[in-house]
This record gives sequence, C-alpha cells and structure tokens, in this order.
Amino acid sequence: MTLNGSSVIMTFLFDWMSLLFMGFVFIISSLVILYSDDYMFGDLNIFRFILLVLMFVVSMMFLIVSPNLISILLGWDGLGLVSYLLVIYYQNISSYGAGMLTVLSNRIGDVALLMVIAWMINFGSWSFIYYLEFLSGSVEMELISFLVVLAAMTSSAQVPFSSWLPAAMAAPTPVSALVHSSTLVTAGVYLLIRFSPSFSFWLNIFLLLVSGVTMFMAGLGANFEYDLSSIIALSTLSQLGLMIMTISIGLSGLAFFHLLTHALFSALLFMCAGGVIHSMGDSQDIRFMGGLSVCMPFTSSCLMVSNFALCGMPFLSGFYSSDFILEMFSMSYVNMFGFMLLFLSTGLTVCYSFRLFYFVMYGDFNFVSSCSVSEISYNMVCGMIGLLVMSIFGGSSLMWLICPIPSVICLPYYLSFLTLFVVFVGGWVGYEVAGFVFGDGLFSLCLYNSSSFVGSMWYMPFLSTYSVSFWPLEVGYGSTSVFDSGWMEYFGGQGVYWVLFNLGKVNQWFQYNSLSVFLGFFVMWVVVLLFVLVY
Repeated sequence: MTLNGSSVIMTFLFDWMSLLFMGFVFIISSLVILYSDDYMFGDLNIFRFILLVLMFVVSMMFLIVSPNLISILLGWDGLGLVSYLLVIYYQNISSYGAGMLTVLSNRIGDVALLMVIAWMINFGSWSFIYYLEFLSGSVEMELISFLVVLAAMTSSAQVPFSSWLPAAMAAPTPVSALVHSSTLVTAGVYLLIRFSPSFSFWLNIFLLLVSGVTMFMAGLGANFEYDLSSIIALSTLSQLGLMIMTISIGLSGLAFFHLLTHALFSALLFMCAGGVIHSMGDSQDIRFMGGLSVCMPFTSSCLMVSNFALCGMPFLSGFYSSDFILEMFSMSYVNMFGFMLLFLSTGLTVCYSFRLFYFVMYGDFNFVSSCSVSEISYNMVCGMIGLLVMSIFGGSSLMWLICPIPSVICLPYYLSFLTLFVVFVGGWVGYEVAGFVFGDGLFSLCLYNSSSFVGSMWYMPFLSTYSVSFWPLEVGYGSTSVFDSGWMEYFGGQGVYWVLFNLGKVNQWFQYNSLSVFLGFFVMWVVVLLFVLVY
C-alpha cells in the first residue's frame, strides 16, 4: 500500500515449510475442536472456549507465514495472551498461579523480540529473511541471533524457563493437546529453524548444552512423576530438547520433520490422557489406574500407539524422525557430553513410557470401582481416530515428502546398534521401576532428598516462583513494618496528627477558661510593659 510516497509492505512467506506446518496445525486443531465438543459437554462457556482455541490457531498462522518481525510479534503476543486465558479457564487459585507463571515466562521472550525489532531498524527493514545469509557472521547478527534464541528458550520451555510447561496443564485437556503439540511450544522451535542460517559456532554450542540438559532433566523427572498429565507434559519438554539439539548441529530440516511427527503423536497422547482422566472421575494419579486395557480397549490402544511412537518404535511416525536424528547425530562432530546426554535421555524416554504402560494398562484395577469406567463418547473417538491414523502412517508419508532422496548413513556396528540397545535397556529399566513394591523400603522414600530434587525438575518451579517473589515480598514487608508501621508512622502522619491534636486541646482549654485566661494574659502584658518602660 502506498500513501503520499510512503509505501507500507506486508510480506507473507508461503514456502514448503510454512504450508506444511500450517496444514498440520489446521488438521490437529480441527480434530481437537471435534474432541472438545464432547469433552467440554455441559460447560456453559463452551462457545467462548472454542473462540479462544480459534484465536490461538489464528495467532499461530500469523507467526508461521511471517518473514517480518512485527507480524511475528503480533502472532507471538497473541499466543502468549490466549494461552494465559486458556490456562486460567478453570477459575481457581492453582490455575491462576499457573497462568501467571506461563504468561510472565513468555514475557521474557516478548522483550527479546522487541529488542530484535529495535536492532533491526539499523538494517532498514524488519523482514529478517532477506538478511540472514548476507549478515551471518557479523556482530549485529550475533546479537540478533542470541535474542532470538532467548525468545525461543522461553517459548519452548528450555532450562531455566522449564517450570511453566507442566504448570500449563491446568488448562482443559484439548487445549493441552493443541498447546503442547503444534502451537505455543513449537513456535520457538520454528523461529529457531528460520533463523538457523545466522547462528554462530558458539551459539550452537550453547544451544546444544541447554537443550541436552533440558532433555535429560525432563526424562529423569518423568520417571519420578505420578501425575498422568505431568508425565506427558515432561515427555513434550524432552522432545522439544531433542528438536533444538538437532538444530544446534545444523540439521534444521530434520528438526522440522521431528516437529511435525511429534505434533501428531503428542496430540493423540494428550487426547488419550484426557479420555482416561474423564473416565476415572477426574483422577490423574497413575497409581489409581491399572488394567484399563480391559475397561477402555480403544483408548488404551491409542495410548499405546502414541506411546510407542514416542519411544521411536519401528515404522510408527516417531521412528522415522527420532531414529534418523540419532543416526545423524552419531555421524556428526559432537562432543562426548552432548552425545551421552542425547542417548541417556532417549533411554529415559523409553523408560518412563514403559513405566506408564505398566501402571495404566497392566495388572489389577486400583480405583474404587471399575463399573464407572467406560469407553469415551463418539466425537472424542472420531478426533482420536484421525490422529491415530496419522500417528501410524504420518512418519512414512512425511519421509517421502521431506526427504525424497535417501540419506546414506555410514556407521560402525556398535553405533548402529546403540539406538536399539538404549531402547531395550530403557524398556527393561521401566519394567523394573514399575515393579517396585509400595512400602517403607521404596527407593524414593529411602533417598527422599535426591528423589524430590529430581522429581521436581531440579527445584525449578520453586526457583521460578518463590525465589522471584520471596525477596521482593520480604523487602516490601520489612519496609512496611519499619516505615509505614514503624518510625515513619511515629514521626510522620500519626506523629503530626498527635502534635496537632495536643495543640488543639491546649487551644480548646484556653477557649473554655476564657475569663481567667484573659486576666492572666492582662497581668502578663502589664508586667512586660512595666519591664520595658523601666529599662
């Protein structure tokens, strides 16, 4: 648009990456809305809920097709605001706390993006896509890349901003399926993929370290968790670490491939968890479950397919991307620490997946009554069937689309079989962990401090909440007690009040004793005048 010689240009980028991602977001969000039609049945505000989900999708569309930082910020802020409204949808204290943690963590990313916009003014345009190759290696691009990485770390909940992701599970389950699979948490990864040509060597090393630690922390924490939705949220966090780790070694196309396959089985995983929680009378503790494969065969089947896809079981969608990433990682020039983190975290992923399987599907039913547990309703089943088909066939289809030319991977035997070995060891450890007898000799009770440290995401929720709010509140309380309720009160407002009050009483006494006061004053002034006249 041109106005008086000033041209306003709005650019949209429709390449294979943005169109494919948009398609996946539309498919998953449509199935989520179909699912939520029955899941949120009876909710008086379901129309508002659907509108919020649609606003979420529109914000994501803005972010996907924008090569311009201003419109990216619009989409980014839209995601942050709508996610806050959805997390506090069930209005209680815990939802409010989780919503504040979510929105304030994401504000850090907003500030980073605003700083990038301010810095990009120097180049004459906010369309970053034209400058990536041209300015890569320059000091300006170093700074811009670092700020983009910071923004992506907050959105994708990397260390030390990880605590908001499990807290966001306070939202309704359909929202969790959408947020944790294909929209909010992957927005940061998508931004990193777009900016990856400009990343320097040291920034990639930093990304590798942060994402590896996040992946390891999430995998370890999920093995100590008993809340079904928190386990799945931590699995998402682990997979986000894997995607960013892949970007850090220069394989951004492969990270995008895993982003799409993960969106499919992660959304299905959340939908199955929602169905289980719905049928269990809103109980989320996996220790109350068990034997659900008898009561809920279809939901259990979907849960196991998505769980196996998460583990990278051959020929499911997760296998095509995660196994490919592990093999390409083995071929890359990566230090031993990053290599160990990746394979240990992969083993832990299989471990908590098998642990979840044994707790939820296997053995006896541990709830009060199995009579109330039944299969979920029609629309929920339809939504899950769509994602089930895509979780099985989506990986191979995407492989044909994204990688039409087969990659040649040359590895020695021990590295080729390392992935399979890690998977089998992880599954065996998960079986052993699930077989623990609950009692005084339980591992987590014997080493309570260690297990509480590992199980609470290395105390990160406390650091993100109490450490940020404790000292300001403590200083505020101290200043209030010293100033407002202490000496300032004595010498300030209350002190002035009492002085004036006492002076008023003296004045009042003068007024009440008028004759004697006047006589006293008369005598005093006569004495003063005589004293003046004499001298």
